[in-house]
Amino acid sequence: MRLPDGVLGMARRGGAWADWVDALPGLVDGLLEEWQLTTDGWMMHGFVALVVPVRTTSNRPAVLKVSFPDDESEHEHLALQHWHGNGAVQLLKADPHRSAMLLERLHPERLTELWDLEACEVVAGLYAQLHVPAIPQLRTLTAYVDRWADELAGLPRSAPLPPRLVEQAVSLSRDFVTDPASTGTMIHGDLHYENVMAGDRQPWLAIDPKPMSGDPHYELAPMLWNRFEELAGDVRNGVRARFHALVDHAGLDEHRARDWVVVRMMDNACWRLQDEPGTERITPDEEYLTTCIAIAKAVQD
Repeated sequence: MRLPDGVLGMARRGGAWADWVDALPGLVDGLLEEWQLTTDGWMMHGFVALVVPVRTTSNRPAVLKVSFPDDESEHEHLALQHWHGNGAVQLLKADPHRSAMLLERLHPERLTELWDLEACEVVAGLYAQLHVPAIPQLRTLTAYVDRWADELAGLPRSAPLPPRLVEQAVSLSRDFVTDPASTGTMIHGDLHYENVMAGDRQPWLAIDPKPMSGDPHYELAPMLWNRFEELAGDVRNGVRARFHALVDHAGLDEHRARDWVVVRMMDNACWRLQDEPGTERITPDEEYLTTCIAIAKAVQD
């Protein structure tokens, strides 16, 4: 089996990644045989997974997804099973021990092909389907936020971030951690333009959840930082237009959604500052940090 170059390149991340890439051809071959699948097109990949178009014994088109076993994706199959195709891609079969899933095959069109505000309205509609009571196996959003608050608070004053925004994010984070409304709802965690694909059962379906027991208002930020280059020339109004399209069409609380955006953007900036020197990134550090600051300011100016 010839893996895509992008998957082979994952081995450069070292350690467990290299081992996973080495084992992947045998793992996929075993799953194809056990689940009686035949390949049906070119292999694809995301940042952490290989996706193989297949057909089942009944000739149903599907995809075999094999993911790197990380914490964020650990409960993906449980979330998809619980949603049962309502607003999300349908799970046909899963082997969590091998981080493998058989999923319905969707169309290649994604929300990147729609006007950004139209795409925001689509995602706001998906929130209503996906935001159901959380299943007990999920990690809580507050467990992550508690740690992020400590990391933000530990940044030196010389960090290239406005101290006011950092202090605001730390304060908001600690308030969210003690707020019962910050957990209890199953959230996607990474819902943006690339993670929504066209389907047959309904026009658009979410893929690749990073599910948590959390707060629906946490979901908005990825719709603001993705396709950010399209906002060049009027970042403030562009970010605010997306933000209000999401809030208004989903019926969310504007102030709570704004506070979560501030927290997420400062957390993203903090993670970038914690990267090991020499880490390969598509977006240079200075540009990335500028984006985080611009979004955090735009939603509250």
